[in-house]
Amino acid sequence: MTARIIPALAGCLAVILLAHCGESEAPPESPPPEQPEIVEEPPALEPEPEIEAKTEPEEMPTAEPERPPRVRMETSKGTIVLELYPDKAPETVTNFLQYVDDGFYNETIFHRVIPGFMIQGGGFEASMQEKSPRDSIQNESGAMANLRYTIAMARTPDPHSASAQFFINLTTNQFLDKDQAADGWGYCVFGKVIEGTDAVNAIAGVATGNHGGHQNVPVTPVLISSARRDG
Repeated sequence: MTARIIPALAGCLAVILLAHCGESEAPPESPPPEQPEIVEEPPALEPEPEIEAKTEPEEMPTAEPERPPRVRMETSKGTIVLELYPDKAPETVTNFLQYVDDGFYNETIFHRVIPGFMIQGGGFEASMQEKSPRDSIQNESGAMANLRYTIAMARTPDPHSASAQFFINLTTNQFLDKDQAADGWGYCVFGKVIEGTDAVNAIAGVATGNHGGHQNVPVTPVLISSARRDG
């Protein structure tokens, strides 16, 4: 009897131990309490120094080069505009402009016309009465050539005798240039026709004859009614 109880007790003890073991299993560990998330703040940045914006220097307006002086000549054959070059012949241009400003050329004529060569004016009235000019000037030839439609000073055989009279070349007259002239001086070019070549050609085509000892004089006077600065 006792031997049978013991096995029975042993079975019961085994059941109790198993049950006890089951109860004694540690429950799963609960997660630790949530810790506040630590966010590392970036170090405070020093304010960047303000960089002064570079300003481009203001460009100064470029002065336009001064335009060469011009003279508008009203003739009975049309308008002729001359551009003068004081950088090439300063005394000659000053002299010519003084005659223009004084009105000296008003009501004068082109008194000598040779087709294929030149037309000459600036010294006579329509009656072929010669006007009294100022003193003559120094010859400044050499800076410009006697090309077609250039204007040059007329003179006597004396190289430095030019005063008021001028001529406009109808073609290139190289033999009038300083480096080819027989007297070593030539005739001073000081400007050119920039408007009115048709008027120049019309003057070149007029009929001419002799008048009071002068040759190549237009039969019908070619009048310069006015000569004034243009602009």
